[in-house]
Amino acid sequence: MAERVYLDWNATAPLRPEARTAMIAAMDVAGNPSSVHLEGRAAKGLVERARAQVAAAFGASASDVVFVSGATEAAALAMAGRDLASAPIEHEAVAAWGDGTLVVGGDGRVAVRDPSRTALQLANSETGVLQELPDGLAVSDMTQAFGKMSCAFDWSGVEMALISAHKLGGPKGIGALVLRRGVEVTARIRGGGQEMGRRSGTENIAGIAGFGAAAEAAAGDVERDAWKRVAELRTFLETSLEGADNPTILVGKESRRLPNTSCLVTPGWKGETQVMALDLAGFAVSAGSACSSGKVRESAVLRAMGFGPGEADCAIRVSLGPDTTEEQVARFVHAFRRLRDRRRT
Repeated sequence: MAERVYLDWNATAPLRPEARTAMIAAMDVAGNPSSVHLEGRAAKGLVERARAQVAAAFGASASDVVFVSGATEAAALAMAGRDLASAPIEHEAVAAWGDGTLVVGGDGRVAVRDPSRTALQLANSETGVLQELPDGLAVSDMTQAFGKMSCAFDWSGVEMALISAHKLGGPKGIGALVLRRGVEVTARIRGGGQEMGRRSGTENIAGIAGFGAAAEAAAGDVERDAWKRVAELRTFLETSLEGADNPTILVGKESRRLPNTSCLVTPGWKGETQVMALDLAGFAVSAGSACSSGKVRESAVLRAMGFGPGEADCAIRVSLGPDTTEEQVARFVHAFRRLRDRRRT
């Protein structure tokens, strides 16, 4: 049996060895970070070291990084109680708090009216399309972009950003809300006043340590231009699917995108059916965002971009990573074309 091929990096990236090592070491630290004795200070030191690592990788100040359980909690902390405009292409964690009224073009780009009252993602998880973030933007979901491209939060003009560890090779269940200096939020989880009073609860030391190590390693990948090769593989994948007899639509192909993401729409072939067929063939892909792909429904992102009901539910997302090989991509292309063409005969 051929080795399985993982092409769902936007759902979650495989755990980096640096993160695993940091987490195992953190598990041996007995103290509570809020305790003032030696053991407590050792635990607190791990948290603050990871905070500095995440801040450095993200181009932010360490004091402005608030550790939370993930980008979903970060969105709630940033957006609850605020009347913010948003677009239908946002992840559900952001869409739950925004109004969904902003207009999306056929290229996946969003028109922003008032940045100070708007939440706008940097990169879309389904299509990979990148947005130009206006200065003074209230909130940006940078979860998919962080670790795949250069991100300098302090220079972005954004007031608050959402990021998550498992998208860049860290553990699941840990993320951060990053605040521009002087911006404050009202704590939604109250108690002991951890995280500078912004998010109470004993810190997830192992998760935080893994996040810090993964962020540092991911920043190194970006600096080494490791994602350039990934972009070349994505181009190879999409070029291999083009041709006069090709019924598959490459979404956002003319837009600036993340280097690793392909959204493929094959009208008449349900996305969920594609995912199951490819899974049986040994390939892991998604039908849209991982948080909603288990639900049988059309993509709100594609509908907002103008795709019809017979197309928006016929998409899959193929997302690559630095470990993906040309041989794996070639195998996927062969399997995808074989499965697609089998339907047409």
